Amino acid sequence: MRFRIKDEIRGRVRVHFMQSAMTARQADTVEYMLMQYPFITKVKVYERSGDVVVCYKGNRDEVIRVLQRFHYETAQVPQTYLQNSGRELNREYWDKLVGKVVVHYGTKLLFPCSVRNAIAALKSVKYIWQGICTLAHWKLEVPVLDATAIGASVVRGDCSTASSVMFLLEVGEILEEWTHKKSVGDLARSMSLNINKVWLVRDGQEILVSAETIQPNDLVRVHMGNVIPFDGIVAEGEAMVNQSSLTGESMPVRKLTDGYVYAGTVLEEGELTICVKEANGSSKYEKIGAMIEESEKLKSSLESKAEHLADKLVPYTFAGTILTYLLTRNVTKTISVLMVDFSCALKLAMPLAVLSAIREASTYDLTVKGGKFLEAVAEADTIVFDKTGTLTKARPTVKKIVSFHGESEQELLRVAACLEEHFPHSMAKAVVEAAQDEGIEHEEMHSKVEYIVAHGISSMVEDKKVVIGSYHFVFEDEQCRIPEGGQLLFEQLPEEYSHLYMAIEGELAAVICIEDPLREEASDAIKVLKAAGVSKVVMMTGDSERTARAVAARVGVDEYFSEVLPEDKARFVEQEKAKGRKVIMVGDGINDSPALSAADVGIAISDGAEIAREVADIVAGADNLYSIVTLKQISNELMKRIHGNYGKIVGFNTGLILLGVAGILQPTTSALLHNTSTILISLKSMQNLLSDK
Repeated sequence: MRFRIKDEIRGRVRVHFMQSAMTARQADTVEYMLMQYPFITKVKVYERSGDVVVCYKGNRDEVIRVLQRFHYETAQVPQTYLQNSGRELNREYWDKLVGKVVVHYGTKLLFPCSVRNAIAALKSVKYIWQGICTLAHWKLEVPVLDATAIGASVVRGDCSTASSVMFLLEVGEILEEWTHKKSVGDLARSMSLNINKVWLVRDGQEILVSAETIQPNDLVRVHMGNVIPFDGIVAEGEAMVNQSSLTGESMPVRKLTDGYVYAGTVLEEGELTICVKEANGSSKYEKIGAMIEESEKLKSSLESKAEHLADKLVPYTFAGTILTYLLTRNVTKTISVLMVDFSCALKLAMPLAVLSAIREASTYDLTVKGGKFLEAVAEADTIVFDKTGTLTKARPTVKKIVSFHGESEQELLRVAACLEEHFPHSMAKAVVEAAQDEGIEHEEMHSKVEYIVAHGISSMVEDKKVVIGSYHFVFEDEQCRIPEGGQLLFEQLPEEYSHLYMAIEGELAAVICIEDPLREEASDAIKVLKAAGVSKVVMMTGDSERTARAVAARVGVDEYFSEVLPEDKARFVEQEKAKGRKVIMVGDGINDSPALSAADVGIAISDGAEIAREVADIVAGADNLYSIVTLKQISNELMKRIHGNYGKIVGFNTGLILLGVAGILQPTTSALLHNTSTILISLKSMQNLLSDK
């Protein structure tokens, strides 16, 4: 690619691509390809000017070589990335906004007064008709107020005021629609599938492959607790599938052979082999976008109250208009009241504040699935943390393998990794990564793998039953025993580690000792959360009392519970809610899903199980607990902004009405100040909440 360097400083270079014009698709291609290089930290593409800003670390010459080698024709960019980037949307609405401003002020400069009046009268028909239709449905709402104000100005021959009012209304509509669609698009993209690997079934064997290599009619196997990666038909198996993300159904749906399943739904129980029908994943994005557009999920209760309050205030505005005329018999003062209402600002500023907060949260890797959840976070006084992968680091490591059968550590690790790689849990990942680090390879040598939530895994390996999991599962549920002569070794297991037990044919074969280091920021994050309004912090874990007690003391929680099952976590959340407390649940595993669903706000850690991310209301993508602190701060600041907006809107517009009745302000001035204040408050509502922090 031919380009020239426009300016540069250390770690940043701005180049101009030597081409006649850059399309949005080409801009997305440039951005995607450059971000694939580890030494490039940030890319910003300005398609209108053809400029590209690249932030990098290390050697500048490497960036120059990458830019020189780049060609659109050879760039390999996922189709879903190009389809869902949002760049076209931003360009479309920016053009609309600029076009509206140019036409409005161009008309004032280029056309005589008579022509401008005719144009204003013609445009007013739309608003007057909307008001008539609203009245025809026996509703006295904002369209009636707009129609009356515009119609009264036209009748009086004051088309300049009518034109200004309509212009500001149109600009407000564009800004609201743009912000809403952008926020919905950002939210839908963040909720869309992010699956890198899938299990391809070939010649009866499961092979872990890249999701991008899957083609229509391939067979893909999905295990319990995972997200279904593609639309397709069930070729084999029986399962319960949670489709709530697409249909809103709260209960899982039974899927049998020849049934149809959708990308993005969660397989809660059982196992399915799917014949893929749509392999590009775009259907999931489209369905999510449609679902959000059509639902009320984005609205917080404060947004809904604002809309209802706006409509309820319309009759009072009309009453004030009539009363002013009866008292003053002055048409100018009467229209001054009519030109001012509270509803425009209330209906515009509140949704924009919430949607902008959702957008701001996304810049901190926080995916918020609705405005009402930000409101709930602000009101929350209790937060419940899972321990493993949440308060502790998301990547525990295997420190030691204790053999009870005399087999080598490598052989035991091979068997354990063969089973554990099928299931999304931090402990399982630790085992799989330990095998990879040791260079241990294995073939799929087991029969069907059965996963028992919060307990462990059971399967047949070389005609022998193998179970791996917790002490409760291995020794109490499966009735396994310690080999003769192994009791002393068992009693001497190091206490500083978590233990994963593996038994073969009913006899303990190995104990895998796993270190799950505490997150460095855990203690500080909890202190800040308490300072931000959380009065009760609880830790719940399936680990032993010994481990739980040690972690709880170090992080500073108010209460902790050990050896709990998934239903215990959910039951505790329900009990706290019954006491009138607002509860946040933070977790990352399949066993946290019931509690995440039960809480007022469920927050899933992004590195956890897909089902946890799916049922959660908010997904924290950053690999530290400060993201939860940031979420709390954004939510608190959002509530302050919304309540502040209420005061500004009511106070300012009341002042305008009083000045109009007193004859100090003319109707044109009242309309201009009212609509200008609405736009300014709305623009202020779109600013970042934490920009000064």
